[in-house]
Amino acid sequence: MTTTTHAERSAPSARVRVQRFGTFLSNMVLPNIGAFIAWGLITALFIETGWITTIGKDIFGYNGGYGFVEELGGWGKGADGGIVGPMITYLLPLLIGYTGGRMTYDDNIRGGVVGAIATMGAIAGASVPMFLGAMVMGPLGGYTMKRLDALWAHKIRPGFEMLVNNFSAGIWGGILAVLGFLVAGPFVEQFSKGASNVIDTLVNNNLLPFTSIFIEPAKVLFLNNAVNQGILTPLGTSEALEQGKSVLFLLEANPGPGLGLLLAFTFFGKGVAKASAPGAALIQFVGGIHEIYFPYVLMKPILIVAMIGGGMTGITVNVVFDSGLRSPASPGSIIAVWAASPGSSFVGVTLSVIASAAVTFLIASFLLKIDKSEEGDLAEAAARMEATKGKKSSVTGALLGSATTAGPIRSIVFACDAGMGSSAMGASVLRKKIQDAGHSGVTVVNKAISNLNDDPDLVVTHQDLTDRARSKSPSAVHVSVDNFMNSPQYDEIVAMIDRTNGAAAAPAADPLAKTEPAAEPAVEPAHDVLDPESIVLGGTARSRDDAISEAGRLLVAAGAADESYVAAMHERETSVSTAMGNGLAIPHGTNDAKAAVRRTGLSFVRYDEPLDWNGKPVRFVIGIAGAGNDHLALLGRIAKVFADNEQVARLEAASTPADVLDVLGQVQPA
Repeated sequence: MTTTTHAERSAPSARVRVQRFGTFLSNMVLPNIGAFIAWGLITALFIETGWITTIGKDIFGYNGGYGFVEELGGWGKGADGGIVGPMITYLLPLLIGYTGGRMTYDDNIRGGVVGAIATMGAIAGASVPMFLGAMVMGPLGGYTMKRLDALWAHKIRPGFEMLVNNFSAGIWGGILAVLGFLVAGPFVEQFSKGASNVIDTLVNNNLLPFTSIFIEPAKVLFLNNAVNQGILTPLGTSEALEQGKSVLFLLEANPGPGLGLLLAFTFFGKGVAKASAPGAALIQFVGGIHEIYFPYVLMKPILIVAMIGGGMTGITVNVVFDSGLRSPASPGSIIAVWAASPGSSFVGVTLSVIASAAVTFLIASFLLKIDKSEEGDLAEAAARMEATKGKKSSVTGALLGSATTAGPIRSIVFACDAGMGSSAMGASVLRKKIQDAGHSGVTVVNKAISNLNDDPDLVVTHQDLTDRARSKSPSAVHVSVDNFMNSPQYDEIVAMIDRTNGAAAAPAADPLAKTEPAAEPAVEPAHDVLDPESIVLGGTARSRDDAISEAGRLLVAAGAADESYVAAMHERETSVSTAMGNGLAIPHGTNDAKAAVRRTGLSFVRYDEPLDWNGKPVRFVIGIAGAGNDHLALLGRIAKVFADNEQVARLEAASTPADVLDVLGQVQPA
């Protein structure tokens, strides 16, 4: 297996840093590819040389006015005319800037808004599309806003939060917009013009095909995002605005070389590689997932020569035919490539794909036929690919068969916003179900969603947090729940483990594998964290917000938290509901509010009539202030109580705080 040393983790290589940078750029662009496609289609139809005009002139011989087509295309009106110019000048950069700002502020819309404001300044300060400027100002806006918000976090008096938040975002966004106008816009404009001159020099001197010498190896090493999203897409889009197309969009996205390689393995490969190549070819060529052919190259590195040869051929054909795409082709599927091809380039683009596939096929076939070595280990190559990528690959299952995609589930993470309440109780209930099913080798732990990585096999979250969790753990199986106490999804997870692990699954026997303990934290008596004075059996609140305040005030009165922690409890509730199901809610502060916690403590409030808690009835509210992990064991007890109707009935009948402590104290941890 592949292991990573502490030194490697603490000091990532230059390649890994470039990969991370490329992934960061890609994460800003790829969510907005739909907008690029929309712009490309509108451009293809309505510009002066678009499909509608071409068909009218060439097929029907129509040479009259085109009415609304001219209006939409903005014929002769420049960047501000019609819909084509404003989309590329304003919409696309603003989307990228918003996405970048939101990313750097932990998926917070507030960061996205400030990032978009900052990007608008760069747009107004330049005369070229500000894609590169958006990739700078957007993340800068989100990151700096996050840092500024941290300065006054938990220091704002209740009732003034909206005022401070809105004005701080507006003031700082305005400052960044001015900075973008005066500095970022002009600088990026000059950089773009310089880079365009370099591309023109390569084209004019017939050197553009030689870029494949760098691009094809970069793809296999997962460095392509830095090149493609950071340079080729912004420059290509600017070129497409001026000329209606750009060959730069095809330097990396051409599916021909990958198809040629996989066809060579189909006819001249051996063993597993030969058997899996036809299916991989379909996924690569039609699905556009180029990553699936990387293990074949890593298995026999000499084949990079075939990839370079095919890439150079495709670029040469496009240069000769003066062909290109209107917009990025993402994913790199032949369908996406054809959809982005203008009519004048359709033949050239198609020939470039065919020619590149043919040359790659011929070179790879020759190399495979003269190769007298034993069959390569495709599984080992796939593992090396994942090690190069730095995380699990979503295509290795399709490459190696169902055994990979349906592999055993060993580690499960239950994630929530703060990792101190909802996830702890949900993990406790799920852990007991899994252990009762005999799967003692499966670990179930809880974490804050910000601490997730791509190691778990399965991640469970509230349905409102699943998208955030998926971005943190893209290779894991994700299960969404809306009831933490008795969600039907828990039984489905157990059934899934039965299928993948077998009835008597054992934990992995890798002595180097780093696993997290499955056991609950040490059990503390209930009264150590839940004072009798913090138990109220006749709550006075009549709404969710009042109930949060009531539970929070009890924590403050007990000395478990500062007054500011109550505001953090309300803030936490705005992101995802803390209603657990079975009449229970467990409001608690955000992860950033840990500094306001003096010691671990709980409060318990029972209401005579159920409260409406985001559409769910709640009679029991347990406030949580967690200084460490010593409250998690009691949360396990509470989870077991509220999963048992008999125990809930005892709490409903309790007449004194001692009765409540008696119920919680008698229940052993889940």
